Amino acid sequence: MNRRHCAAAAITLVCALTALTAPVQAFAAPAPPSPSVTQHESGPKAPEKSLEEVREEIDALYRKAGAATDAYNLAEEKAKKQSGEIVRLARAIVEGQAKIAELKAQAGAQAREQYRTGGLPPGAQFMLSDDPQLFLDGVNRVREGQQAAQGVLGELTRTQQDLETYTQDASANWKKLEAGRLKQAEAKKKINTQIAAAKKLESRLKKEERARLLKLEQEAEYKLQTAWLSSGALKDINREASASGKKAVAFATAQIGKPYVWGAEGPGSYDCSGLTSQAWAAAGRPIPRTSQEQWRLLQHIDIKDMRPGDLIIYFGDASHVGMYIGDGAIVHAPRPGRNVTLAGAGSMQILGVVRPDK
Repeated sequence: MNRRHCAAAAITLVCALTALTAPVQAFAAPAPPSPSVTQHESGPKAPEKSLEEVREEIDALYRKAGAATDAYNLAEEKAKKQSGEIVRLARAIVEGQAKIAELKAQAGAQAREQYRTGGLPPGAQFMLSDDPQLFLDGVNRVREGQQAAQGVLGELTRTQQDLETYTQDASANWKKLEAGRLKQAEAKKKINTQIAAAKKLESRLKKEERARLLKLEQEAEYKLQTAWLSSGALKDINREASASGKKAVAFATAQIGKPYVWGAEGPGSYDCSGLTSQAWAAAGRPIPRTSQEQWRLLQHIDIKDMRPGDLIIYFGDASHVGMYIGDGAIVHAPRPGRNVTLAGAGSMQILGVVRPDK
């Protein structure tokens, strides 16, 4: 058996084992009928659901929370940029106001000088002299004085226009910042609602039902990964990581075991795109913060050309991302209640692959 087939077999085994500690979001194929879920709440008895139906419902809730987390992270990233821009504009406004005060003082000094000389600019008296040299000196001084006065007035006008532009830009950025904060608050509410609903479903299960639920998650992940490997996906994937890719992989794998927390970028916890963006930042290649922006802005790569360090984007809405580390595996932050872990690259629905370092 050659090295590639050994690697494929090894990662299949790894996925089966690592799923025990870190099951991930996945679309599951129909499973054998599961025992119905025990209802623990009082009130009218709701129709009983199978454990597989509960698993799918919990999975859907966490995926919705993941999509809302992406929206929250994007709004937060924009808010940081807008806040920075407002600070820059505020400084420019202060500097502009100081410059206007200085220019007005210069213009005032010139006006007072003209008043003292009866409206004649400095050097005008020399122009009345019978001495040719004094006359020429006077002409030059008058010309210089006129140019200086025009320069001060022109600079004053430009500075006032700049100040007006800065003020308008600052006002526009404040409006954007407030709109972004509203989006953040809305996304945060959605995240908490979806997570609370998923936890509520899980809390209704008895201990043995939660154990069976975990097993169903593992089976769904294993089935998808096995199907992906059986499709020949790894046949041509044997490329070495770039120098930057090796650094990114080293950083990401060093975070294994740390908890998933939505909106987190480390160092103690991460969400999915927080992990990948920080890993590539550590490799000296800053990338977009969210999985959706990573999918939209980074270079798309065919799966057959994938190499360690590349990012695999999952689901149709690009709401999840993991980093490919080789041999058919990824490292990722799965969802609330799970830790950063290894998983099969094909254990979720793949949307595509992007490469941070072209």
